[in-house]
Amino acid sequence: MSRIQVLKQSKRAERRISATVAARLRRFVPFLAAAMILNGCQTVLDQSYQPSVSPSANPQIVSEVQKNDPRAQMGAREHPRILASYGGEYKDAKTERLVARIAGALTSVSENPQQSYRITILNSPSINAFALPGGYLYVTRGLLALANDASEVAAVLAHEMAHVTANHGIERQKREEAEVIASRVVSEVLSSDLAGKQALARGKLRLAAFSRQQELQADEIGIRTLGQAGYDPYAAARFLNAMEDYSRFMSANSDVDQSLDFLSSHPSTPQRIDLAKAHAREFGEEGKVGDIGRDYYLNGIDGLLYGDSPEEGYVRGQTFLHGGLGIRFDVPPDFRIDNKVEAVMATGPGDIAIRFDGVADTQNQNLTNYISSGWVTGLDPSSIKSITVNGMPAATARASADRWDFDVTVIRDRTQIFRFLTAVPKGNITQLDQTANVLRASFRHMTPEEAASLKPLRVRVVTVKPGDTITTLAARMMGTDRKLDLFKLINALPTGATIAPGDRVKIISE
Repeated sequence: MSRIQVLKQSKRAERRISATVAARLRRFVPFLAAAMILNGCQTVLDQSYQPSVSPSANPQIVSEVQKNDPRAQMGAREHPRILASYGGEYKDAKTERLVARIAGALTSVSENPQQSYRITILNSPSINAFALPGGYLYVTRGLLALANDASEVAAVLAHEMAHVTANHGIERQKREEAEVIASRVVSEVLSSDLAGKQALARGKLRLAAFSRQQELQADEIGIRTLGQAGYDPYAAARFLNAMEDYSRFMSANSDVDQSLDFLSSHPSTPQRIDLAKAHAREFGEEGKVGDIGRDYYLNGIDGLLYGDSPEEGYVRGQTFLHGGLGIRFDVPPDFRIDNKVEAVMATGPGDIAIRFDGVADTQNQNLTNYISSGWVTGLDPSSIKSITVNGMPAATARASADRWDFDVTVIRDRTQIFRFLTAVPKGNITQLDQTANVLRASFRHMTPEEAASLKPLRVRVVTVKPGDTITTLAARMMGTDRKLDLFKLINALPTGATIAPGDRVKIISE
């Protein structure tokens, strides 16, 4: 379901939008996303193991096992929120079998064999995994794309299973409940609901991650489970390093929201990596113990969706395209588009910000009336005017709030209203006009040829041939202007590494 379709079905889209908040989106979106992460977990129900005996006529299924488990009921309540925050469930039988195979091996040696798990692959390019009370485990397809073998994914799942085994989620919920009580006290004492909300917000930021001691405890339990399942126990430290490399790669773009990524809730430190290696040494010497499961892992993720999903639309350079909605638009040079669940965001030089989303318009309402209906604060009613955008009825207006000036543009296309909100620091009217004009001039319907040629990016596993080099293979990468850096990152190739004929590597292409 596209983020714009979600907005169509949601009354939230009709609520008042604060122009000030929209303008400061780059600062506030990470906080909002972090708040949504507070509870998390996932499940792949299909197991790859095929028994040689006939199945039971009355099989035990996860939902039946968890039916009377209050912890599982807690996870079930939060599950829809997790799906909404991370683009829903990623459905692919081959990938589900792969994750189920890994999780099954871990479950067989779990320290709590009575615990059942529901594992969900989330349809998100973010790199994350987390757990909810009751055995709800989640891993994103973005994490699967970054990992290079089964042992690395096993390390992540074992860590999250350990949080469930140790009841860390229950402990965290108790701290959250205490924080709510504290915020109510603040509110009552200060006679200010705002003060209470601010205290609660600060508390949620503190509670967004497990405690340092809980993380280290989950590492120890997880690595023990990893080794006992026959996987490379050093994979935990190896993948922590891989995610550090990913974080550095992403930090080159300071506008990218990393709040939905693993390291935002699982901070890595040199001490944590050293301790992970120390736990792994209990099983033997690095490189001489445990299975990494590389070949079957690469087979399982070959063709995995990478980056934006078709339901969310695509970012190609300075252009956003949505085949399902049949629309496209461009942002000015030097702007970067961030395709989020709730809207499409873009940021550019001079603190210019753009938000694009859509709402249902089944009543064919007058667009000038719609702009003034109260969903934008600081609106200048005298600035509202009707226009046409590439044959589609539209309207524009200006608004001001705090230190910002805004251009508001709404465009009707059939039964939908698309909305652009452009913000610049107050007084930069020339920049505001130039940016808004680019958006309006470029917003149009896609041609049938454009829609037909629009294909998602995927992870492709290729075998290195004689004459291939890191540079030539990286040149085949799509969807990034940093091809060599991304190629090395997803293949865990350090500086000075080489490849040889017969090696298997990942590239990103259509």
